[in-house]
Amino acid sequence: VQLQASGGGLVQAGGSLRLSCTASGPTVSYYATGWFRQAPGKEREFVASITWDGASTYTVDSVKGRFTISRDNAKNTVYLQMNSLKPEDTAVYYCAADVNYRYREARPMRAEAMDYWGRGTLVTVSS
Repeated sequence: VQLQASGGGLVQAGGSLRLSCTASGPTVSYYATGWFRQAPGKEREFVASITWDGASTYTVDSVKGRFTISRDNAKNTVYLQMNSLKPEDTAVYYCAADVNYRYREARPMRAEAMDYWGRGTLVTVSS
């Protein structure tokens, strides 16, 4: 499975972006997927997750109400809609898939538990 994140860019505070995570090779449609981000000089942090069927999602408190994770398995793609962006959202965003995820509901994900990672996409929010 190869994942590719795209959709990043430069946006003013208050603006919106939609990130896409598209899989090539074996389908990612059966895997729980998460978005992580890494700001300059900081550790990678979990942002949002979604179960394989899209029935359950989870977002961290810092982005709750502003970011929405979703997926279209027919397109083998997971999305992260980001609204009301803040300068502190500036980071490289990564998507990752967990082959062994067995929970019915979405939960916070650990980076070390993820099996496949996409190349990141840079999001820069100017004040």
